[in-house]
Amino acid sequence: MRLVLTLLLTLAGSTALAASPEDDYIAARDKAIADITAQESANTAIETIDAQNEKALADLQQRLAAILGPLSVKGFPATGTNNIESLNASDIGYGMLDGLRYAQSDDGPSIIVSTRGLTERWLKSKSAEAEADFKLPADIGAALKLDGFYTQAIGSDAAFSGTLDFSLTKPEGADVVVARLGGWTQDVGPIYEQHVVVAVVKGDRVMIAEAPASPAVPKIAACDSIWAAADAAAQKAQQADEGSDQDDPQASDPANAAWEKGDADYRACMAQRLPGDPSFPTLLKQAQDLADGMAGK
Repeated sequence: MRLVLTLLLTLAGSTALAASPEDDYIAARDKAIADITAQESANTAIETIDAQNEKALADLQQRLAAILGPLSVKGFPATGTNNIESLNASDIGYGMLDGLRYAQSDDGPSIIVSTRGLTERWLKSKSAEAEADFKLPADIGAALKLDGFYTQAIGSDAAFSGTLDFSLTKPEGADVVVARLGGWTQDVGPIYEQHVVVAVVKGDRVMIAEAPASPAVPKIAACDSIWAAADAAAQKAQQADEGSDQDDPQASDPANAAWEKGDADYRACMAQRLPGDPSFPTLLKQAQDLADGMAGK
């Protein structure tokens, strides 16, 4: 009897120490990143590195599919592809949120799905970033309110710039719902191709939907005027600096400050005026529908 009890306790201890599927995924991902980094350091041919990258991504996609299971949201495919675009730190798309992207088309709506555990691990690494531009809070709810989260988690070659936050009715069973209107850009100034981005945390799932705003966000003359005035002031300041010492890192500060303030003022104007536009109720419904769909309502 004592021998049987000892064996049972040993088996229980082994089970408790066994790696979870998420642990296995992280271990496989980190090993692949380390291998690719080592090959780059050894000046391995880029074709060889790219082939290894694709093979590792395919393996990680299978692991994530086993962890997440099929997606069940109307209008979206059941199977997804890697949200991470590369495991090579030299490539665009490296370091994105671990998860799968379920897309209707290349340019259409998509949903990125991860788990709480994977998202928390990802945010923990971002909270330890030394550079302020890349630092994010470790808390999921706090991170979902920041432009920087979407830039790093689901963007690859542009930054997300928020216009306003939608106030949604939280679907039943959802723990966190954040809905934002914004756009992807590589510069300051108006973004006329806006997207509705909705994040839902429910149970063990973290889901982020992105869809082109429908209808398209209208131009608001008063807000465009704010940006035009700021742009003119920045260009004037830039011209005044043309004869200054080009080695002076502060030479272009007045121009950059004018552009950045104009961008912030423009977005504040849009956030204030857009809710009064006839298009806004439809945009709000689009965000609510995405939240409800992901929550299974």
